[in-house]
Amino acid sequence: MARCIGVLNYKGGTAKTTTVVNLGAGLALRGKQVLCVDLDPQGSLATCLGVRYTYSLAHMLLGQVDPRSCVVEARRNLDIIASDSSLLQVEGEMWRAEDGQMARKLLSSKLQGVDGSYDYVILDFSPSASILSESGLLYVQELVVPVATSYLAMVGIRQVIGTLKNVSRTPGHRVCLYLVVPTLYSRRTRQDREVLGILQRHFADRVTEPIRASIKLTESPSHHRTIYEYSPRSSAATDYKRLVERVLRDG
Repeated sequence: MARCIGVLNYKGGTAKTTTVVNLGAGLALRGKQVLCVDLDPQGSLATCLGVRYTYSLAHMLLGQVDPRSCVVEARRNLDIIASDSSLLQVEGEMWRAEDGQMARKLLSSKLQGVDGSYDYVILDFSPSASILSESGLLYVQELVVPVATSYLAMVGIRQVIGTLKNVSRTPGHRVCLYLVVPTLYSRRTRQDREVLGILQRHFADRVTEPIRASIKLTESPSHHRTIYEYSPRSSAATDYKRLVERVLRDG
């Protein structure tokens, strides 16, 4: 059975998609079968990995194609289901559905047709709350929350915790806060050190080692490469490998 992990923060600019890409790719490099699913209409996941696709998540959710037709190989052991602006149409259809509860379970029902082939399914959530995000939260069991080490970025994690409490009231489903991943971290900056300390006090061992700020990490998406491909000896590659090891150890 696949281990289903969501990567979510309601604050933009926290390296959320970067974390999905490099966590997924790192697990794939360790021989795990990984599927990454983009729930963001901006469609950054396919762009970062340089993947072309015919059918997107929208086609799958609207029932226009078989779910497996939406799966695209991005790297060895790493597949994705891409998204684009057509996802906004899907969200409108979900809001208009007569049975709201069934609409929120739509993603789970569709992914059940493909997730049995994988060790990990990783969802890249949109940074804004939506009915599709709710549907994603009813699918995953664990949440990874990337938090840029700035005071404003911590607002997003408070919103995530509030959402978790609401979702946990859904009968038969529990999703837990798994990891808090400090990102864009610079040890030389006082604010970054202070924010890291606050996170560690509040979330204890759920807080991972920070992902250090890195020019190479910023550049890699424009080259459609993971950090392991673009700069394997960089500090960012080291940091994401450490995150991969943590996820594998906890599995």
